[in-house]
Amino acid sequence: MTDNSYINWVEMSDNTLSKSIGNFIKHHRLNQNKTQIEVSKAADISRSTLSQLEHGEKIALSSLIKVLRILNLLYIMDIFKINTEISPIEYAKMQKNKKQRARTKNINKKTDDLGW
Repeated sequence: MTDNSYINWVEMSDNTLSKSIGNFIKHHRLNQNKTQIEVSKAADISRSTLSQLEHGEKIALSSLIKVLRILNLLYIMDIFKINTEISPIEYAKMQKNKKQRARTKNINKKTDDLGW
């Protein structure tokens, strides 16, 4: 691809991906003018855990979520939303089985008593 902004996440190592996440967190923390101590206290994690996150080291997923919440970055979780789409064939089948008209109910209809 000729687009320089394109990042091939698949070719990155796990370590490089972790560092990218850490850089993302650090960038947004600094843009919000928050110290590591402020964010770590608000997220109820240790400052060293936040430092590990920002350096791309292993931390618990729950710690990452807490930091994202404190930095108002939970919108990135939208990528994990599962959208179920109906294929055109399934849609056509649903339309075929859909009721086309309503029937009137014959409430006064007398049943023949056969006398049995």
